[in-house]
Amino acid sequence: MKVGLGFYPHILTGDTLAFAKQIGVSHIMVHIPDATVMPNESAGYWTLEDLKALVKRVESHGLRLEAIENFNPFHWHEVLLGYPTRQKQMDNVKRTIENMGRAGIPIMGYNFSIPAVHGRKQLPLARGGAITPVYRQEDIEDFDTPLPHGYAWGRQITENPPPGDQGFASEEVMWERLDYFLDQILPVAEEFNVQMAAHPEDPPVPVMRQITRLLISIDRYERMFRRHKSDKCMVEFCQGTFSEMPYGPEYVYEAIDHFTKKNKISYVHFRNVRGQLPNYYEEFIDTGDVDMIRALKIFRKNGYSGMMIPDHVPTMAVKEPWVSGVAYAIGYMRALMKAMDITVDE
Repeated sequence: MKVGLGFYPHILTGDTLAFAKQIGVSHIMVHIPDATVMPNESAGYWTLEDLKALVKRVESHGLRLEAIENFNPFHWHEVLLGYPTRQKQMDNVKRTIENMGRAGIPIMGYNFSIPAVHGRKQLPLARGGAITPVYRQEDIEDFDTPLPHGYAWGRQITENPPPGDQGFASEEVMWERLDYFLDQILPVAEEFNVQMAAHPEDPPVPVMRQITRLLISIDRYERMFRRHKSDKCMVEFCQGTFSEMPYGPEYVYEAIDHFTKKNKISYVHFRNVRGQLPNYYEEFIDTGDVDMIRALKIFRKNGYSGMMIPDHVPTMAVKEPWVSGVAYAIGYMRALMKAMDITVDE
């Protein structure tokens, strides 16, 4: 397996890349790279020049750039919102995937969502009062409030949008938009050898802000696979999100078994959660509801050898909470893998 780590642009520095190597990380993911990482992103796509420079920067620290996670919302919001003018952005997204393939970046993680992650608060509920994301559905005042026009991924995207709101987006509408995206992106992904890894909706509720959320169960993923028969149509397996799904305590293990047997997981967010919908919060990797040893045994049994990243970590009461939290999670993961005789990429 590959021990990985995710980086937001503001923490992607020479020191943190060196730190990742020092704690035993071999592969990394970069989350929504902005203009500090992709200087030419104002073109509406990520250029080959910028992507090659990012790969070189990562490799200079003895690491491998395994994935990029999530497009810049300004690059594809018209695709998400189903605008009549969406084809121009769709062509730019295809260009990004082509350039990723040419740069040797094998995975693009994405979340086909309009509200995206919404409704969480940061509260001191993890072990010892560590600050962590908390979801309490009854506390979300705008849970049923429709999104205004031009709004996607937690922000107002379009300038001077018309008044009013987007209204209700049905499951049929959202499948049309996802089909439009996948029908065009997967042939490019196949040609340039890039996996398109779909993250489940987090929170995995059927409807939020009057927008239907598609990928909220194993069955919904299977529907996507039936509609798009491609070996590049994959899962970004967020173990935390699958454990949040309100289908019982065994569901996360069933999901791991199901997708690993089908060889459909591009990489894993190996994180832990306490509770399920409608109320849950994220915990330290060793203190949530999920038996991480049991989970890892299923990954091993079914031959999964991809990247495992801790994703989020609770915020601890120290000077550098991200560094401390990540070091704790990676140390725990490497220790489990060693104890279980899992071969780890170095």
